[in-house]
Amino acid sequence: MGSDKGGNGGEMPGPGTGTAAGTATPGAGEAPAAGKKIVYIADPMCSWCWGFSPVIAAIDDAFGEAAPVRLVVGGLRAGETRAMDTKSKAYVRHHWEQVHEATGQPFRFEFFERDGFVYDTEPACRAAVAVRNLAPASTLAFFKAVQRGFYAEGLDVTRSDTLAGIAAANGVAAAAFEGVFAAPEIAEATRADFELAQALGVTGFPAVVLKDDAGYAFLTIGYQPFEALKPYLELWMRA
Repeated sequence: MGSDKGGNGGEMPGPGTGTAAGTATPGAGEAPAAGKKIVYIADPMCSWCWGFSPVIAAIDDAFGEAAPVRLVVGGLRAGETRAMDTKSKAYVRHHWEQVHEATGQPFRFEFFERDGFVYDTEPACRAAVAVRNLAPASTLAFFKAVQRGFYAEGLDVTRSDTLAGIAAANGVAAAAFEGVFAAPEIAEATRADFELAQALGVTGFPAVVLKDDAGYAFLTIGYQPFEALKPYLELWMRA
């Protein structure tokens, strides 16, 4: 299937590494905690993560009560400063088309008619971390709403006012969101997420890591349908 490459390299196609792909190594201070957790590493402006959105929702519905899903933002193109040119638009559009064909997720391709757009994913990632701190139970819903806003509704989710509006629509007061979003501690926590993704050995998004008393193990790096992942999750839950 597909994944988006981590780091600042942009959208990169590639096969999912399958399921139960191997052991992930936590970073310093990330000793496994008691109980099971599902760690979802993604970027709200990653097209394969948008394709994976119904899958992580199904995972959360089926297994989230016993093994809570924790979002870690990946920083696909965090800190990008260059405006998209004709070549980069064609490159990204190709991947959007791949995701749409593979998953059926909606896209507004009018996006590529914009001039001067800077594909910096840091603000959207930081917004997810802000909501994770303000209203943890709303994190996945907010993340999905940012994805939908960007890909299906054509919103500019690099803008803080746009992100505040999405937060308000998901039950988080815009003023509270704006204050937390701008806090240096949230920028630091966002960078810590990026570093954790790297420490775990994540090479593309989306990625799902299973965490239990034995440590960390990859469920998948890259898109996989729920039907392919469910048997491995059921085995892990019984272990």
